[in-house]
Amino acid sequence: MEIELILKIAAVGVLVSVLNQILQRADKGEYTTLTTLMGVILVLLLILPQITALFDAVKELVSF
Repeated sequence: MEIELILKIAAVGVLVSVLNQILQRADKGEYTTLTTLMGVILVLLLILPQITALFDAVKELVSF
């Protein structure tokens, strides 16, 4: 796994946590769930090529 991908995921996590803290302090608690959900979706989009490559490798390994 590339270190850049890990750093991108960590950056998304830090950004989401900071945004959640800002939204909670501004009494916009209902938006924190949406912010967290968007963070999860963004991370899933980042790792989607890695998951696809994993499934391709498993398919190639199984189909001799």
